[in-house]
Amino acid sequence: FRFIVAPQALRTILPPLGNDFVSMIKDSALVSALGVQDITQLGKVYSSGTFKFFETYNVVAFLYLSMTISLSLFVRWLEARLRQSQDR
Repeated sequence: FRFIVAPQALRTILPPLGNDFVSMIKDSALVSALGVQDITQLGKVYSSGTFKFFETYNVVAFLYLSMTISLSLFVRWLEARLRQSQDR
């Protein structure tokens, strides 16, 4: 299983799994309804206290952008590495 089935299954499931992780980061505002404070909610609370809306939401946008891009690059790197091991 470890040498034959798992590598093939991982190569097949990695692209949709990576897309799901990126989607979860982007849709984390929906998770905040369940009680988890997300970055947007924290930014809203901070900006309402300091009246620095533009700066706060720029930081929030940068955090979301950096998380989604870094996760996408990691998944792309992992896919390429698995593709190289398949070609061997």
